[in-house]
Amino acid sequence: MTRKRFMRSSAIRQFLDGQSSAGLMLMAAAAVALAVANSPLGSGYAALLRFHLGPLSIEHWINDGLMSVFFLLVGLEIKREMLDGQLSTWSRRLLPGIAAAGGMIAPALIYLSLNRGPTASGWAIPAATDIAFALGVISLLGERVPVSLRVFLAALAIIDDLGAVLIIALFYTSQISWIDLAGAVGAVFALVILNRLRVHALLPYLLIGLILWVMMLRSGVHATLAGVLMAFTIPVTPTPAHPDANSDSPLHRLEHALHVPVGFLILPIFALANAAVPVVGLPLAALFSPVTLGVAAGLLCGKVIGVFGFATIAIRLGLADRPAQASRAQLFGVALLCGIGFTMSIFITLLAFPEIPLLQSEAKIGVLAGSLLSGVFGYGVLRSARREPSP
Repeated sequence: MTRKRFMRSSAIRQFLDGQSSAGLMLMAAAAVALAVANSPLGSGYAALLRFHLGPLSIEHWINDGLMSVFFLLVGLEIKREMLDGQLSTWSRRLLPGIAAAGGMIAPALIYLSLNRGPTASGWAIPAATDIAFALGVISLLGERVPVSLRVFLAALAIIDDLGAVLIIALFYTSQISWIDLAGAVGAVFALVILNRLRVHALLPYLLIGLILWVMMLRSGVHATLAGVLMAFTIPVTPTPAHPDANSDSPLHRLEHALHVPVGFLILPIFALANAAVPVVGLPLAALFSPVTLGVAAGLLCGKVIGVFGFATIAIRLGLADRPAQASRAQLFGVALLCGIGFTMSIFITLLAFPEIPLLQSEAKIGVLAGSLLSGVFGYGVLRSARREPSP
């Protein structure tokens, strides 16, 4: 194995290990939030989240501010994988791309089959996969799951994230302030100029990115998209001081710097703020409402139908190969894990049902139930499934 291939393999393993640990942290934070929300501390905790710090409440600072940093990392990962990673060629993109498409279409159709009228706007909630949660479950299985299948899941989730970003931009944008949007476009143009001038210092990008975030927040287009737009302008070429070191590019340096704070601080804070669903006291009908059932069924059943079904068809048609040393049962188990939609699903819930607490609670219950069942069943299938022998 060449040094370059070893470094790339090592980077993939570091990425997977980091996401797995973050997923376990996310599980713990979600459990704490759910417990607090259904305890005597619940009302005080909700009031704390509504407390304003300057122009925004604590909850909005988390969902519009901190999550912009999460979306910045998502954008960096998408760009890196497209240019120099597991999605750098069409042959590598094909199987996870087809599976991701199925994993977005089938859950949305299942949700819409149960929801009409105003609640239909939640169709995209079960269409997302939480890579940190899913890889966190896989990490509990150790060597039972081949690395190729973990890479497949990571690539699928990255494509899935790109789909979610496009959905948010196209379908969940409120009234637009064209003046502020023009300011945002100007900020993006300035970032592109920095890129074309081969500016490798990160500070100018971060300062203009902050201006872009403010303009996006004021424009009505969701502020978190500023993170993705900024990420696509960060140079991926090596710095002049290290022309042969890809890992020293501005993109790689920023991505490496963000992994720990996003995985171990921002996402757990997001979970603490948004998994705090008061189930105790909700009417029984809310637990079995069309929104709750649509989201839960979309995640648990829709993801399996879409991911496993589309991937199987692609493999049988000879369009793509099954991940190395992975059995059909293991592929089915990973499809189940794709039903863990926690972070992005809850985020889309807030956009689909703004200022409607009951529908938000119903959707969050569906997300938690569907994600929990998908994780438990996926873990069970992968624990009992046998991997294919090495060639």
